[in-house]
Amino acid sequence: HQYRRRFPSPPQPTVQEAVQNIVINTPEGSGAGVNEERSYILNVLVQNEPGVLNRVTGIMAARGYNIDTLVVSKTEVPALSRMTITIQANPFQMTQAKRQLEDLVPVWAVVDYSESKIVEREMLLCKLSIVGPELTLAARNSASATPSTGDGDGNSNGHSPAYSEHLLKSHDHIRAIKELTSLFQGRVVDVSAESVIVDLCAKSSRIDAFLKLIQPFGILEAARSGIMVMGRSVQLSMFQEEAEEKVVSSGPEVDVSTLPPG
Repeated sequence: HQYRRRFPSPPQPTVQEAVQNIVINTPEGSGAGVNEERSYILNVLVQNEPGVLNRVTGIMAARGYNIDTLVVSKTEVPALSRMTITIQANPFQMTQAKRQLEDLVPVWAVVDYSESKIVEREMLLCKLSIVGPELTLAARNSASATPSTGDGDGNSNGHSPAYSEHLLKSHDHIRAIKELTSLFQGRVVDVSAESVIVDLCAKSSRIDAFLKLIQPFGILEAARSGIMVMGRSVQLSMFQEEAEEKVVSSGPEVDVSTLPPG
């Protein structure tokens, strides 16, 4: 409408402002490192241009670092991309990898989330069998091809008891998979005659536990997105800074014994 009031769109932050906001709001780690090899999580903020991924992975491969997961995605700033890299290394190797990544021209910053309080998520898509762990189409065909006896006991409709039992078992498997998936706050997103696909978004350790529990059903396919992390907020209360300022400006305590009587 021509008289409709239009509000201006919020200002878009620049790449430098977005990187500074992420680095400043990242909580500091405890610094309690160990000398043995462990898992490290790095967030690499890079320029959104062709060839950056090859340069980053090329440095990691040339130094022999074992990359567990690598997730690359765009950010709210069109010219900025975010890489989340999980590597297995010792503290010395991790420090060297961080310095070498920071030396690259398209890299704005490298943030280490290994010792920080973070929110970690990973997505899983898994296709499970509902006909048993053997999952062979020949087994179903042989069950449905069992000849009917037709002895007048009600089984003369062309469906063998073996196929009926198979149908009931498949529905029992669907019910069990759905209940187990709901316990992990997941969903069943597709159902077919022989398989179901479940969707789960959780921490990596929780996804590992879920895969172990559904292993007996028969896993046909499994795809994991990789780890995505974000630092928790450093300031938990909007009154935190105000309280700290009041404590600082209160001044030294007065010794009552030095005051005059009365």
